[in-house]
Amino acid sequence: MKKNMKKSVATMMVLGMTLTGAAGVYAGTQLEKISAYLNHGISFNVDGAAYAPTDGNGKKLAPITYNNSTYLPVRALADALHVPVTYDGATKQVIIGGQNNNNPSALTNVTYTSAQKEAILKAFAQFDGFETAYAPQQMIAGDMFKSAAAGGDGVNFVFNRMNVTVSPRDYSFSYDGKTVKLPNGVPGKWYTPDKTDMLTFKLDDRYVTLSSPNNQLTHTQLEQMAAGVQKLK
Repeated sequence: MKKNMKKSVATMMVLGMTLTGAAGVYAGTQLEKISAYLNHGISFNVDGAAYAPTDGNGKKLAPITYNNSTYLPVRALADALHVPVTYDGATKQVIIGGQNNNNPSALTNVTYTSAQKEAILKAFAQFDGFETAYAPQQMIAGDMFKSAAAGGDGVNFVFNRMNVTVSPRDYSFSYDGKTVKLPNGVPGKWYTPDKTDMLTFKLDDRYVTLSSPNNQLTHTQLEQMAAGVQKLK
């Protein structure tokens, strides 16, 4: 999808509708009552494929028609266009796309939807004795979680800027590398099996491996996010 198309669609987003925790900060004089309609007669097509907007729990959403304009919740459209969206409660600002330009190493929490959590749990359940689900809890601000699926011997998490694999296998075992200490004090190992540097560390009864496609993230950034991998809540 072309960038200008993403921008034009993003301008139609209703900024205060579905961001978790956002409703409470738009109190008093910041709210203006309007009369609008849920429009069940409009369908959507994204990049040539039918698209049905849903909320974080997988419930189908209807667009709103107001003054001859069509509006969708910002979270639903951001997910469809693979654009990260967050809400900064301190500044009362919805952030679409990249953020924290003055601090590109800033981390943000990963918020998994109910459907995404279900997919993660099903992926781990495919391995006997390995059913307890672990997942990254932090990512670089502006990144976005895309999918999780069972692989040959572990579960693979795919983000826009990083990949994370949780496995009973230590992929770094046969490679020389550099030992480092993660921010939480856990030892890790950097190694390079091909052209991409990989970071592996032991977490309880499994091994976690992180990498960044096209080296979009630094070693320091990946080490920060490695420290945030934990049991899925």
